[in-house]
Amino acid sequence: MKPLAITAGTVLSAIGRGLAATEDALLARRSGLTPCDFAGIKTGYVGCVPQAGTHVLAGVAPGFTCRNNQLADMACAQDGFAQAVQRARQFYGAHRIAVVLGTSTSGILSAEDAYEALDPVTGAPPPEFDQAHTQDLFSLPRFVAARLGLEGPILSVSNACASSSRAFVDARHWLEAGLCDAVVVGGADSLCRMTLRGFAALGLVSAEPTRPCDAQRTGISVGEGAGFVLLEREGARSGAEVMGRWVGYGVSSDGHHMSSPDPLARGAVAAMREALERAGLDVTQLDYINLHGTGTVVNDAMEDHAVHTLFGRSVPCSSTKGWTGHTLGASGIIEAMFALVMMRAGFAPGCLNVQQIDPTFNSHVLTDTLHKPVQRVMSNAFGFGGTNCSLIFEGV
Repeated sequence: MKPLAITAGTVLSAIGRGLAATEDALLARRSGLTPCDFAGIKTGYVGCVPQAGTHVLAGVAPGFTCRNNQLADMACAQDGFAQAVQRARQFYGAHRIAVVLGTSTSGILSAEDAYEALDPVTGAPPPEFDQAHTQDLFSLPRFVAARLGLEGPILSVSNACASSSRAFVDARHWLEAGLCDAVVVGGADSLCRMTLRGFAALGLVSAEPTRPCDAQRTGISVGEGAGFVLLEREGARSGAEVMGRWVGYGVSSDGHHMSSPDPLARGAVAAMREALERAGLDVTQLDYINLHGTGTVVNDAMEDHAVHTLFGRSVPCSSTKGWTGHTLGASGIIEAMFALVMMRAGFAPGCLNVQQIDPTFNSHVLTDTLHKPVQRVMSNAFGFGGTNCSLIFEGV
């Protein structure tokens, strides 16, 4: 495939606001996970973004206020992202810039709060609850388009934990079809009762900070965050700074099980192989693989099997969820931005919290920071229902 230029980008998670804070936390091996104390829930650890719930939206309709949009707004205000989008808007026109964003739960916390406040007589939610601008899955791209003054087509992608990775693919289709000249791609997911209680009900929440790839791993830590990139055809806008390039992708949907991955990893292998083929690369040309690596017993074992099947031990890999927790639909864009940070700074981070790598694993799992030039990174996202997406990024 023809590479697309990333001309702006930003990331927000429990480890920091913006690219510089993110790089610092990754290099310092400083986790953002803390004991859960959210909405009365105290199970496990979470990756909570400070001040997210009190952040005030400005310049948009007041009905948009919800935790998910608050995270998105905080991200838009970082790393000069909004300003970079405005420069692109001046060049292309507001109607030629699309917004394609991934989220798995949108602003469902607002609906949860509204349900708790139902009128006991009529059963009606409180009058200030605006379902269309908060809980609705289209709330996020509507908000970001309004926030950035964009008038092109918008799309919300909800492919479970692969949502904001898959958003890259749909954005590319729109560029190739000529529907737009640039796309704001990314996503956001926020802490809410449904995900915290839901994963706990499945027995997937670790009582301690998640430790992907560890022999004694016991589950996930739920996180939240947001991130965006501006995708353009390289060279289309003179003077646009290129942070990195998106050079390959692979997608599959194996439908093995509603919540458990295929232990034979057929869909994961297919997605990674397709990404290599689209990028025109062989298995020796990657410098690092950012694993989906949730910290559950079955997910990590499946992914190790997939990576070893395709790469053997030739490419170092690790999961970064020990820093942020599993940010669900936002994990794709957050870890894509981690890839850009790693390529610019020249390092690959080993898994956090690992005491002993699972002895059954065969891939080259890192447990400490590897300082070396990093030119090409594959980032994996594997969601419930067997939805798989692998992206390959290249440095400049």
